[in-house]
Amino acid sequence: MIEHIVHADRTLAVLLHADYRQEGIRFFTPDDFSQQLGYMNRPQGYVIPPHVHNPVAREVHYTKEVLFIKSGRVRVDFYDDDQRYLESRVLRQGDVLLLAYGGHGFEMLEPTEMIEVKQGPYAGEADKTRFAGISADEARILP
Repeated sequence: MIEHIVHADRTLAVLLHADYRQEGIRFFTPDDFSQQLGYMNRPQGYVIPPHVHNPVAREVHYTKEVLFIKSGRVRVDFYDDDQRYLESRVLRQGDVLLLAYGGHGFEMLEPTEMIEVKQGPYAGEADKTRFAGISADEARILP
């Protein structure tokens, strides 16, 4: 299953659940996103010809992150751009989450390994504004 978490007509996140399956290739992000999320399912023997990527100047205004849940369970809380809490989801082993806009926070529900991919170069603390989030009992976890 694929979920687009949207608030006020803006995609906050794209959640690719571990059970998602489709033949071929599919991208889940709009072409103008500075981070693209796609899925490939190809048969044995399928060949992707060797290639290099050309230098193309790009301008990145917001950091987008992709999280791969390697093991464990984690609650992700979604906030709007004004730091107002919206809703939560529980991510499990094999889930992939692209965070595009708005705010987000996490609570590990069990020991969890995540792999994070985002644009660089890393800007340190200038890259984010930290704020107080919700408590666990305030979470509205959607299926």
